[in-house]
Amino acid sequence: MTTMELPRPRTVRLGIWPGIFALIFAAFLYATFMRFTKGLGATTNLSDAFPWGIWIGFDILCGVGLAAGAFTLMATVHLFHIEKFKPIVRPTLLTGYLGYLLVCVGLMYDLGQPWRIWHALIYWNEHSVMFEVAWCVMLYTTVLTLEFSHIVFERLNWKWALNIMHALNTPLVILGVLLSTLHQSSLGTMYLIVPEKLHALWYTPALPLLFYISAIGAGLGMVILESHLSGRALGHELEMNLLEPLGRVMIVVLAIFGVLRLDLLWHAGALPLAFQPVYEGRMFLAEFVIGVLAPILLLSWPRVRRSPVGLVIGATCAVLGFMLYRLNVSITGIERASGTHYVPSWMEMTVSVGLMAIGVAVFGLAVRYLPIFPASKHGSHARGA
Repeated sequence: MTTMELPRPRTVRLGIWPGIFALIFAAFLYATFMRFTKGLGATTNLSDAFPWGIWIGFDILCGVGLAAGAFTLMATVHLFHIEKFKPIVRPTLLTGYLGYLLVCVGLMYDLGQPWRIWHALIYWNEHSVMFEVAWCVMLYTTVLTLEFSHIVFERLNWKWALNIMHALNTPLVILGVLLSTLHQSSLGTMYLIVPEKLHALWYTPALPLLFYISAIGAGLGMVILESHLSGRALGHELEMNLLEPLGRVMIVVLAIFGVLRLDLLWHAGALPLAFQPVYEGRMFLAEFVIGVLAPILLLSWPRVRRSPVGLVIGATCAVLGFMLYRLNVSITGIERASGTHYVPSWMEMTVSVGLMAIGVAVFGLAVRYLPIFPASKHGSHARGA
């Protein structure tokens, strides 16, 4: 591997976004202060009857799933040696790494006693799904940190450190794929303990498998969206020769997910519930139409899939549908049994939006000062390995 000297950071078009970010960040700081001084009761609409809200459903379940593109592409390039996807590995790795860091931060807000988060390291309960999820997330975040350090060492031109990381690359990728597979599925396993509470449209013993497959589809969609958004900010076009094949893979993954869900519902006798004129039925149909049918139909049409606009729309549908699925499992499917109607407080929403804004800002800084994107025909960045 050769290390090339980086050019001056590219000018990123910001417009009104710094002002919007400042307002979001100010509200985020206020909500953070209130959360850690007044407690959960004063800042959230959570209760004993409904203890897990948007910080679990969105920040954790969606955040972890949308970061799945990292382990998918790392395995594709480094284990299966499909080298043509190498140019988009680094931005995908950055997205996954930031996603997991923000998940860890978001978890601190939801825990009643966040200063005890280290207890999972000392007090082992091997029968607890939460214990397994905690260890997998911690270990996978560590693996992502080591993998991302390769980019930092290249920027600093630390050749000795680069040589060490190059030797560890394959074992780290294998470990990362194993750990990510474990906890992507284990997030679904958590909801197997509430068969009497989770609505029949979402409860199934196959939840771990469904969570894993849905994460792959959404992770690929997030790779396309991240490429689109960073391209607009940095002024480069979508690499359609790389992203269009991802769209084709998404068709297969989403089709498997959709057929499996319908088959499970049919055999459980729960499929008719999707067509009842109730809240749960409407949410299920919205989730399935937006997240499965729409992207499959759009991306199956070659003319749409080969168009940057069509590809981005298809990926956006897949990501939005995935988010609806996770929120339906964690919120919609629990509400009826809990006897409550949960609506997040403005502080809960502010924390979630603030974490997203911080992630976008850090991504922009990383792209500006680190060799994230490969060298283009204009020679704007150094090629990564």
